[in-house]
Amino acid sequence: MKITIIGTGYVGLVTGACLAELGNDVFCLDVDQSKVDILNNGGIPIHEPGLDDVVARNRAAGRLQFSTDVAASVAHGDVQFIAVGTPPDEDGSADLQYVLAAARNIGRHMDGFKVVVDKSTVPVGTADKVSAAIADELAKRGKNEGFSVVSNPEFLKEGAAVEDFMRPDRIVIGHDQTTEGLRAHALMKKLYAPFNRNHERTYWMDVRSAEFTKYAANAMLATRISFMNELANLADKVGADIEAVRHGIGSDPRIGHSFLYAGCGYGGSCFPKDVQALERTARDYDQDLLILRAVEQVNDFQKHVLGKKVVKRFGDDLSGKHFAVWGLAFKPNTDDMREASSRVLIGELVRRGATVAVYDPVAMKEAERVLKLDFADDAKLFDRISFAANPMAALGDADALAIVTEWKAFRSPDFDRVKAALKNPVIFDGRNLFEPQVMADIGIEYHGIGRSILTRG
Repeated sequence: MKITIIGTGYVGLVTGACLAELGNDVFCLDVDQSKVDILNNGGIPIHEPGLDDVVARNRAAGRLQFSTDVAASVAHGDVQFIAVGTPPDEDGSADLQYVLAAARNIGRHMDGFKVVVDKSTVPVGTADKVSAAIADELAKRGKNEGFSVVSNPEFLKEGAAVEDFMRPDRIVIGHDQTTEGLRAHALMKKLYAPFNRNHERTYWMDVRSAEFTKYAANAMLATRISFMNELANLADKVGADIEAVRHGIGSDPRIGHSFLYAGCGYGGSCFPKDVQALERTARDYDQDLLILRAVEQVNDFQKHVLGKKVVKRFGDDLSGKHFAVWGLAFKPNTDDMREASSRVLIGELVRRGATVAVYDPVAMKEAERVLKLDFADDAKLFDRISFAANPMAALGDADALAIVTEWKAFRSPDFDRVKAALKNPVIFDGRNLFEPQVMADIGIEYHGIGRSILTRG
């Protein structure tokens, strides 16, 4: 099939590359010429394990091309995926300007029937706006071309996106019951047929339900994380071990083990903005989503927990103190720094007078760019941050180590070397990678999240 992907960001690039991998002829459009040049020269503008191989293989096979030519992109694909960004607006709602601009471009150039797929995460009702924008452009041209707008939200995890796309646990597609909608159903069924050979993974529904499903899924996962973080903070007070609690409640099949890990808050491009956007949608309908408001408040608080533990141990004034930070990206296997907890911790440390040496296996370049922006109002604060070449180099002369991202490389370090390198053998573990008793036996002072077990006589 001939497919057009509008937007070569995280979702668009993964979607385009993986559909090409299945034998489709894919045209990827982006308005950013520099990004298109990178892709056409064999580069990848994002870090995603395995994606570079898929892109290279399909470019070489002639199934994947990148361009800024809007007219050519519309002419190419029978199915047009809109996969552009939907950043949060000032009021928390999703900014649809790029989605609607893509829709208008389709309407300006289309000849013949098109299936327009909303792949971007968009609020309920966006398909109606996309349809209206296309129809308006067709009317200006005096055209009456048929089209159908469907919702096909993505459920990709950063760091495992290629695997998630090629082996999905579910495919959600929303379409209407008009003649055009049923025609779109047939085309989408054909497109996703390779994923359904073992068993049917596609959930067909109306468009608004499909749009809602994406937000509901992310809101539920964010809720589980904030719920466990709030319990972890209580566990610190009462002397319980949140890891033992996690195993205990996760064994209940009604609850399960996924997304029950306590830590120093969630970040990234999805959960924060999707929770806010769903809250905003509710307010548009005079409803207040109390649970989601609490989820957001807990997460904001949680990003400060590690800093509070440092201050409790070393005092309010950290002048003359030096800390090592392992992990900068919001999660492992990505260089994404959006809403990363590390930014909050580093900000608290340097603003209290400390210096910080940081290390991340992948995100160093992106972290330097983002942290410069964070401290644009006071460059002297940024000067207190040094970027280490490896984890051990970050530890030199540090008063303590803080771990913010649970990279596998941090799970089993040489603790004797870590202890020897630190000025004080103190670890603040924002992801509960280590066992408190093991740390005590080694002689390392350990501060986890919800792991302050009280000694009982």
